[in-house]
Amino acid sequence: MTQSHYSDAPASSIPARHTLSILVDNEPGVLARVAGLFSGRGYNIESLTVSETEHEKHVSRLTIVTTGTAMVIEQIKHQLDRLIPVHRVIDLTVQGDAIERELALVKVTGRGEQRSEALRIAAAFGARTLDATLNSFVFELTGASEDIERFIRVMAELGIAEVSRTGIAAMSRGAEAL
Repeated sequence: MTQSHYSDAPASSIPARHTLSILVDNEPGVLARVAGLFSGRGYNIESLTVSETEHEKHVSRLTIVTTGTAMVIEQIKHQLDRLIPVHRVIDLTVQGDAIERELALVKVTGRGEQRSEALRIAAAFGARTLDATLNSFVFELTGASEDIERFIRVMAELGIAEVSRTGIAAMSRGAEAL
């Protein structure tokens, strides 16, 4: 029987996936500075979404998914907090059960029976058909990353030509706001 090398390690030293929500000034170079903080220290960004959320105040919200030990995640949060254009950093993973969604566009190619199977599977997943030709479909699916992954795995059997994903948008549950 093989044993994981993490089995005797304290929980705080086991790398875990974290979703960070960050409010920043919407100005040139902010995204580059945040990305530079991660790359300069060898941290990986698994997903990154950013958009201006408060137009009058010129504030944007970044949602970053990364993996690290509790100590590494704390370092990342403290280093982000020290960047001048950053207003607030929240670890949604620590806060509790956050709502996370992602959008994917999936182009599936095929003819004959594969076409009807692709439509049947898309309907089962609740995907919308955005484009249809004689040889392909483009489906839009919004949901949890795990559901997007399952959809892509199933459609891969039929012939995926292309996939485009937005990355994760996330928000904590309840009345408290970032």
